[in-house]
Amino acid sequence: MNVIVLPTYNERDNLRHAVARIREVADGHRVQLHTLVVDDDSPDGTGELADELAREVDDVSVLHRAAKEGLGKAYFAGFRTALGMGAERIFEMDADLSHDASYLPHFLRLIDRGADLVLGSRYVKGGGVENWSLSRKAISRGGCLYAQAILGLPYRDLTGGYKCFRRRVLEEIDLDAVDARGFGFQIEMTYRAHKLGFKVVELPIVFVDRKVGESKMSREIFLEALVNVWKLRLRGVPTSRPA
Repeated sequence: MNVIVLPTYNERDNLRHAVARIREVADGHRVQLHTLVVDDDSPDGTGELADELAREVDDVSVLHRAAKEGLGKAYFAGFRTALGMGAERIFEMDADLSHDASYLPHFLRLIDRGADLVLGSRYVKGGGVENWSLSRKAISRGGCLYAQAILGLPYRDLTGGYKCFRRRVLEEIDLDAVDARGFGFQIEMTYRAHKLGFKVVELPIVFVDRKVGESKMSREIFLEALVNVWKLRLRGVPTSRPA
């Protein structure tokens, strides 16, 4: 079973299109893709729309959370639910249409070839970004290089949010020990998987900035990620998997 965890907060204008595009890819490639919408009590009615879609569309379900606690917390709730559903492959994906669903079968193909974690990468050959200002490109690329250097990781895109985990990766990472609540958790999850010895590969993707709605990035989230990288470096994480 393949489950896409789709966190939402005020994504009413994008959600129906995102779900429809996933279904189109699933049907076109004859691959089973279940979409789990994780809504953090969106005031714009995203949660209600998600319930409507779950009634209308096969392979859609909804997890309602009582409050907005950060992207990391939403994903962890979704991961635990997906594991409880029996998912063998679990995706992270944005609901704002910035992640092209046409890449989904390519993630699965790399998992089938032996990868444990596949990173959708903007910064390898064939990847890229569209509709970003020069300053935003510099901040994003600089953040990845910063994390790479401090943590000694070989992967070029550490802050992206389009990923696919093999089940055992999420089972063996201690999610309760992950500190970052915002986008910094993306770096931490890849770092923990790497230190546990899992095979991590990068898939080139083109990220297209959202056209509708507002980015969830903030100064506080950015600073949290910068600080958390040093916490990981100084404190360390487990380097072996349970027998």
